[in-house]
Formats: sequence, C-alpha cells, structure tokens
Amino acid sequence: MSIYLNKDSKIIVQGMTGGMGSKHTALMVEAGSQIVGGVNARKAGTSVELGGKELPVFGTVKEAMAETGADVSVVFVPPAFTKDACIEAIDAGIGLLVVITEGVPVQDTAEVFAYLQSDANVGGTRMIGPNCPGIITPGESLAGITPATIAGTGPVGLVSKSGTLTYQMMYELRDHGFSTAIGIGGDPIIGTTHIDALAAFEADPDTKAIVMIGEIGGDAEERAAAYIKEHVTKPVVGYVAGFTAPEGKTMGHAGAIVSGSSGTAQAKKEALEAVGVKVGKTPSETAELMREVLRSL
Repeated sequence: MSIYLNKDSKIIVQGMTGGMGSKHTALMVEAGSQIVGGVNARKAGTSVELGGKELPVFGTVKEAMAETGADVSVVFVPPAFTKDACIEAIDAGIGLLVVITEGVPVQDTAEVFAYLQSDANVGGTRMIGPNCPGIITPGESLAGITPATIAGTGPVGLVSKSGTLTYQMMYELRDHGFSTAIGIGGDPIIGTTHIDALAAFEADPDTKAIVMIGEIGGDAEERAAAYIKEHVTKPVVGYVAGFTAPEGKTMGHAGAIVSGSSGTAQAKKEALEAVGVKVGKTPSETAELMREVLRSL
C-alpha cells in the first residue's frame, strides 16, 4: 500500500519538453513510473524519447487524459505560467497534481488553492506543492524529482516541508525503507499539508510509523501536533529545521519566518513533544528515534 501514488498511477508531465521537465521525466521513467505523455501546446502532435521511451506530446491536459487515461500530472513550467497550468489540470479533472516549480507568486498559489476548494474542482483534484520535490512510493512510482535510488520500500511514511531533508531522511532510514515519502513544499500556501499526509498515513495499513519534518515559521507543525493528539494512533517522530535561526529573519523557504516566540523551532518541538511525538535535534538523531520505534513494534 501507499498514499496518493502507486504502480498503477499514469503520469503526464506539463512542461515535459523543457530542460528540467525532460531531464526529470527521463529519471521518472527509469524509476519505473508509468509516464504516458507530456503537455505542451506549441509541440502538440510530436513525440520525444526520454529514458528510452517514446512519449507523445499533447496540446492540453484534457486531451492527454482522454488519450492515455492519466490520473497524475507533474508540473515543470516556469513560475509565470504555473497558475494557468494548474487551473487547466484541475478543469480537466486530474486526480493528483504535483507542482515542482519554485518561485510561484504567493498570490497565484492562493488563487489556485481557492480554486481547488471551490465547486470548480469537480474531479476532486489534490495538489502537492508548489516548490516541492513531489512524491515517491519506492519500487512503484515517482512523481517529482526525488532520487529513486535512495531507499527501498518499507514501513515508514515520511512527510516533509523540505526537499533536501526528505532525501536525507530517506538515506538515514534506507535500512528500513518507506511506504511513501512526500515533500509538501515550504511556501506559505501549499496544496497538501502535514495534516493531510498524516491522515493518509494513518489510514494506510502498510505504514507502521511516521516521520514528520517541519521547519521554522508559521504554525503548520503546531496544528499538526493538535491533529496527532486527536486522530493519529501510529507512532510519529519529528524534526524541525532551524534551531539556530535568528529571530525575524526569513530563512530559505518563503514560509520560514519567525515572529516573536511563535514559529521558532523550540516552540514547535515543545508542541510536538507535548502530544507524544519524539523530536530529534538533528536529522540523524531523528532517524535513530525512528529506529527505536521500529524495534519496539
């Protein structure tokens, strides 16, 4: 089992013919993903060979879905065009929309988020991202840019705001493996939250324990802690990036800004520990906490 993505997922790539799109499409094919085509209105009717596979290019998401049965789209289009690409995919009724693009204007993401919550989202599209590494179910499918060779399948579910920390945690726990690892992105507005992923992992019978990686800024981790207390029965370990960050300074991700004591790594650590989540001070310490959990299961 897995969450959101499995070996049967049929994936199209919006922006497949661009530099980043073509590079990562080839890597997704090599990872075993069922990539069934790409979308580029200017190159509709052509095809490209990526990862040893000949892939058709369609003019629209709707056309690509009709021709291939695709239910996942990965977006590699420039920030200025990301909003339109997302709206197009939602209108076409895609099941899962994975937005890799970094630097999407927050107002554009807000408009897409509102569209997802509105009656216009008749297909019930779920968006992951933007500004994220996407999602991987090891050994089955990759939708995004996570290296597929880090870790194999196993009992751990991973949800992380940070792409590089997703990769590090997968590497740290490669001896155990993952059901699904999902990078939700670090922007102020994102399509899928820690809470969404926690709920999905809680419902997945093959996920035995969960690693949650947060970072300074906002209150997503505090809200996740409250959710864990009420709804999550599986063991959760956590890591919060930014223990040494100076107050009031934006760090890396657009969402990572601390105001007063709220949003600090320490405040988030305390909120999580108050509901029984063990929090490591480093990724390696967090991985060791997870090993202890797995040994006790």
